[in-house]
Amino acid sequence: MHFTVKKMLVVSAMFMLALQVWATDSAGQGSLLELQGELVQGGMVIGRAPQGSQVWLNDEVVKVTPDGRFVFGFGRDSENTHQLKIKYPNGTEALRELEVKPRDYDIQYIEGISKKIMSPNEEDLKRIRRENSMVAKARAGASVREDFLETFIWPAKGPITGVYGSQRFYNGEPRRPHFGLDIAAPRGAEVIAPASGKVVLAHNNMFFSGGTLIMDHGYGITSTFIHLDAILVEEGQEVKQGDAIARVGATGRATGPHLDWRINWFNTRLDPQLLMSEPQP
Repeated sequence: MHFTVKKMLVVSAMFMLALQVWATDSAGQGSLLELQGELVQGGMVIGRAPQGSQVWLNDEVVKVTPDGRFVFGFGRDSENTHQLKIKYPNGTEALRELEVKPRDYDIQYIEGISKKIMSPNEEDLKRIRRENSMVAKARAGASVREDFLETFIWPAKGPITGVYGSQRFYNGEPRRPHFGLDIAAPRGAEVIAPASGKVVLAHNNMFFSGGTLIMDHGYGITSTFIHLDAILVEEGQEVKQGDAIARVGATGRATGPHLDWRINWFNTRLDPQLLMSEPQP
């Protein structure tokens, strides 16, 4: 298969890419493959192939919508090269190498975390494992919702105080990287749905994340909102973009009121800020 890059367009200050790649089969016919997103660590990419195509990323099946759309993403420490395979309805196969840009990440130091949070006892560890299992189950589904195709909007208003990928030191001790986008706001401030979806987890008091809400946007894409003071929706509820879903809090491992918003593609943690084409309102 021979590929030629047809078009590349920068659509935002976040280096959003829109790629159109032509795959020419042995009969000399062209099939258009579109990829829109950020080819960078933490980026989410939405693709479109002819209806009836099959897609693989690094030999893993990527589920495709009835009209040929699909989504995937790259983790914080993703390798630089990935292989996208397309099998078209006529049986023709095409391979495309994706070059993923590396990123530099901030280091943050946070003091004042309680000893109980820093050094949980055995009973707390059992609770943490149980809650982690609940979160993993909520993110594991591959529903056929197509809400991920919406243009995401900001879920809260306020200054950004924490960014994706940053390495945090709590009370001087290194911890795992931060995978969310922190938006500072007063306790009780409204949190709205950045895209439509279905509530798959609503928990008022998890050990680390406090009030925790997870929404399914379809095809492995989920939003997680943590440290919430109140959750305004219930598990199983259908939510439209812009609906009020929660209130900002400082529950769990938090030193002040803020919203920690996270995006996942199954277990791959993505950068919510890369989805935003508009500045905060």
